[in-house]
Amino acid sequence: MAITASMVKELRELTGAGMMDCKKALNETDGDMDAAVEVLRKSGAAKAVKKQSRIAAEGITRVAVDGNTAVVVEVNSETDFVAKNETFQEFVQTVADTALASELNGGANGEDIEALLAINGLSELLVEKTSTIGEKLSVRRFSKLSGDVVASYIHGGGRIGVLVAGNGASDDAAKEALSNIAMQVAAMNPQYVSRAEISEEELAKIKDITVDSALNDATTLPKPILQKLLDKAMAGVWSAEDVAAFNEHKSNMNFVWNFMSDAAKAQLAELAMADKEAIVAEKMFSGLVEGRISKQLKEICLLDQVYVKAEDGKQTVAQYLTSVNKELSIAKVVRFEVGEGMEKKNEDFAAEVAAQLG
Repeated sequence: MAITASMVKELRELTGAGMMDCKKALNETDGDMDAAVEVLRKSGAAKAVKKQSRIAAEGITRVAVDGNTAVVVEVNSETDFVAKNETFQEFVQTVADTALASELNGGANGEDIEALLAINGLSELLVEKTSTIGEKLSVRRFSKLSGDVVASYIHGGGRIGVLVAGNGASDDAAKEALSNIAMQVAAMNPQYVSRAEISEEELAKIKDITVDSALNDATTLPKPILQKLLDKAMAGVWSAEDVAAFNEHKSNMNFVWNFMSDAAKAQLAELAMADKEAIVAEKMFSGLVEGRISKQLKEICLLDQVYVKAEDGKQTVAQYLTSVNKELSIAKVVRFEVGEGMEKKNEDFAAEVAAQLG
């Protein structure tokens, strides 16, 4: 029996398997659709093993919620195309539901993945879906949290999954507030709930980076400090051309750097780094650094961020929470973004399809 393109398309839609796998199965079964489906299912274990060396950095996140407990999972596939497959999406939801019903807590590093896959035949189901879908699939991580109230949010069809747990209130207003904050977390990606979560070691690291960054951008230093560096630069460090350009345009210090060479600005930064100890001791420099650190913390700490729905454009998330209920607080936040921190392969999908079709 001649195998047509429409038959291959129908089998692919039924199973999610690759085009060439579908064509081969139909050839083996002389076009019997039901038998071809069975062939693809039976070959699952062998195919799953072959796919383990591939990179799966696409996929989706899904959440499951039961009262005041919620879980978010990330399951990866090799391509974004498969991530949109209904069979794949149903499998990911099954993983989320299984994780929610389990006693496992999970975590950002997925340390309980093996235990999760051992529940209710989930590991065997993963092998089956790998076979039928035709790509490597990987349950990467999950995290569970509880509180007096929980909220979840899925963004971009599953590219980002967020959970927020709160304490101190559980009424509808609290639920709505946490739902809004979950959207804030998806959009603004805070690294911490509050400054209290940042260790002294991490704060010291932030300060060190801020200090070096300020010195390497010497043109933005306070004027008295900058002037000392300029005196040194013009006393034999800068080229004659840069000295002339600076003297010609120095009446407007906001624009003078547009006329200076990159080498001149780099040399000024080198002078600043060489005088690091003396500059750091300057009170005005300490004020600059503290201001920049404070700005960074407002960006990376959820409660310090400007609430995205603030009517005045100034209200912080902490102030928003207080306006809803003074007793309401954020206990924990989890944000999964598909593929973050993973190596992704570069591929030309159109070229791959063309090659498969011969």
